Amino acid sequence: MGRVLITARSVAANAEGRATLEAAGHEVVTHVGDGPWPEDEMRKVVAGMDAAIVGLDAVSDAVLSAGAPTLKVVARNGVGYNRVDVVAAARLGVAITLAPGANTVSVCELVFGLMLSLARQIPAQDMEVRKGVWKRALGCELYGKTLGVIGTGNIGREVIRRARAFGMSILAFDVVQHPELTDRPGVVYADRRKVLTEADFVTLHVPVTPDTREMVNAETLATMKPSAIIINTARGELVNEADLHHALTTGQIAGYGADTFSTEPPDVANPLLARPNVIVTPHAGAYTAESVSRCSVMAAEEVVRVLSGRPPRCPAPVPA
Repeated sequence: MGRVLITARSVAANAEGRATLEAAGHEVVTHVGDGPWPEDEMRKVVAGMDAAIVGLDAVSDAVLSAGAPTLKVVARNGVGYNRVDVVAAARLGVAITLAPGANTVSVCELVFGLMLSLARQIPAQDMEVRKGVWKRALGCELYGKTLGVIGTGNIGREVIRRARAFGMSILAFDVVQHPELTDRPGVVYADRRKVLTEADFVTLHVPVTPDTREMVNAETLATMKPSAIIINTARGELVNEADLHHALTTGQIAGYGADTFSTEPPDVANPLLARPNVIVTPHAGAYTAESVSRCSVMAAEEVVRVLSGRPPRCPAPVPA
């Protein structure tokens, strides 16, 4: 029997994930807060644990070392692992696992919620009506527009499927292309600059790497259409927020919908929050009942596999 630490709030509250662990004979220890735990707190609670299921908590070399020698696996209840030191984990023999596909539909649907909200100015009109103002805002249709999809992994491909149902044309970019997408009319792969330059809407679905960090910046924003709208449900670090604010203020682009910031939660003084052409949600893309259940069970199953001596199904990649 192993001791399994759960710091991910949604997993801690999910009965199915806990049941998976307990049915395998493991003891569940929960330690959740109002947000991701910093390194110092994680170091305290990981000691003596055999496994951990984490959210966006800091899983640094120091945290992994504090869990040694008992810690065997850290399971993320999502697909991002930029706060996990996978190199240190490999050195210490700790498996890092992900839950790919579990939140695909939920994040994809939020993309369209943000896109439609900006295209039709739904939140702004709702607020005006509540104040007694009966004035329409001129919106735009998705039909006939070009959607730029940067990253065609699980979520990006799901977005493409739905966008085609809206009658949108697709310009896609990814370092790994999926030929089956281009078998369908209206889907074309192009270089990243062309996607940003020609798309009416751009949605980001890539991890943070040296190549993608602040890929949306003053230079790339200057190439975009003034009517363009950017949707970011991936990672805040993909965007230079100061450059983005300038572009939104000067009319270089029309709008920004975000589920994530470079610092979370964002400072209330963050100027993006004061922009009427910005709509934000609190990193809630995967936070649906269905997605939480899938992520929780997948993370728990990975823990059970590793603690029973089997390899994980979905390990995080380790840089060469």
